[in-house]
Amino acid sequence: MEGWDDVAGAERRVGITPGDPILLAPDHRVDELLCLYFRTRRFRRYTAETKRNYTTDISLFLNFLWARGLVWTQAVADDVDDYEDWRRFASDNASPVSGAKWDRELSALARLYTWAEGRGLIPQNPVAMKEIVGRDGTVIRVPAGRAKDAKRSDVRWLTPRAWRRWVDVGLRGYGPAGLPDPAWAGRLEDRNAAFADLLYSSGMRLSEGGSLLTFEVPSVRLHGGRYYVGRIAAAVTRSKKSRTFYVAVHVLGEVEAYRQGLRAEAVRKAQVAGRYDAVADMCLVTAVTTGTKRQVHWCDRNGAVGRKALADLTVAERMTLYTEGPKGAEPLWLWLNEQGLPFRVSSWENVFRAANGRCRSVLDPAPGTAGFDPYRSVAPQATAHSARHSFALYMLVVLHCLMDQKFGLTPQERRDFRLLYGDPWRMVQDLLGHADLETTRAIYLAPVADLQLRSLLESAPLVGGDAAEPAGSLDELFARVAQETEGIQDIDARMEVTRKEDTG
Repeated sequence: MEGWDDVAGAERRVGITPGDPILLAPDHRVDELLCLYFRTRRFRRYTAETKRNYTTDISLFLNFLWARGLVWTQAVADDVDDYEDWRRFASDNASPVSGAKWDRELSALARLYTWAEGRGLIPQNPVAMKEIVGRDGTVIRVPAGRAKDAKRSDVRWLTPRAWRRWVDVGLRGYGPAGLPDPAWAGRLEDRNAAFADLLYSSGMRLSEGGSLLTFEVPSVRLHGGRYYVGRIAAAVTRSKKSRTFYVAVHVLGEVEAYRQGLRAEAVRKAQVAGRYDAVADMCLVTAVTTGTKRQVHWCDRNGAVGRKALADLTVAERMTLYTEGPKGAEPLWLWLNEQGLPFRVSSWENVFRAANGRCRSVLDPAPGTAGFDPYRSVAPQATAHSARHSFALYMLVVLHCLMDQKFGLTPQERRDFRLLYGDPWRMVQDLLGHADLETTRAIYLAPVADLQLRSLLESAPLVGGDAAEPAGSLDELFARVAQETEGIQDIDARMEVTRKEDTG
């Protein structure tokens, strides 16, 4: 180990920072040029998820070239074409990728080779490029070999009652009858259900909801309203712009119950076990200022002090923030694992995957039974992003319902109302943080983009009355929308009958 006593210092001197990918060739060598690319300003500005995806995509192509006796700087256009044929169409490839997945891989390769071409590291870019006019009117270069059959978005929407069933069965361990399953051995259902409902209620992305700090969760006030307002930091958003989010009061109750119960217990056990003493990169927060530009002040293990705007704190930086609690240091990161340490954002994907598997095993008939249909599943399936899509659908329908029925607007009054408060489509766009309304219409709300929602809502019951009426009325409304559109998951009549028989 001679000469390796100051690895961290050596990394700082050459500009390597935490989070920079490093790829090893099969002969265990490190390519210095690839390291330079991963340290470029543009690559470092990608989100953690994009960095991980692009690094994996590039690594797969490098392995393909290595099998041909080539390194990445020797690739030509035929190599890229052959790679596409293998990834997408080869009969001996057991796991071909979709057109959308290929487009992402091609984009990762195009960015690498465009950078290398600009630096004069390769004689010619092996990824064919073409020029198109972007949304803002500027001419941009994009890969010419993008898949023609790629879907812009392969998403699914869940109606409110389908979402409730997914949470109950997949995350809380309920049985098909809608009652707790005695055989359920889950330990983190309060955390998982609170997080999933938070995404569904607020429309936040996975990285946005998964990186919340404890003091960023809105506080429930006595005699408060049905929705509470919070702020998403710019650094954790895709657009790098802060925005407001709204969350239902009952979901905040779930989050608070998790904080006071499961989370507090995990923190106590971690403190007793001394786990926080071993956190080398801990930054103990000494103050959080108030006002429009909140600042976070901290002191690290070496006694060095620092500060940064709350809106500028990245996901990685947020994981290092701790506060001095009654019994010692404890994380400010809201979502913790069983060891009391920050639960990584990417780990939530496994939680959703496991919940989907349980829904299928509990709600779908077993293979070989009379009711088994291999082409149709009645079990709801969800991802963190489908929660965001479902939130968008829910808000659009509810906002139309409120404007057209609760206020009893005439056509002229409706026009004046929209001029004053905004169109529901644009309201949803603002809630999602989209820069382009077309993204909201064409992807997130594609199932209802061409529907005459007003005709669907004409016979819908008024939103009002007692607490039970709105939920039932909206369930009927969403059931009609789901029947007329593709891609919206709802609980069908057979499942309702089955549940009644089981509970009876």
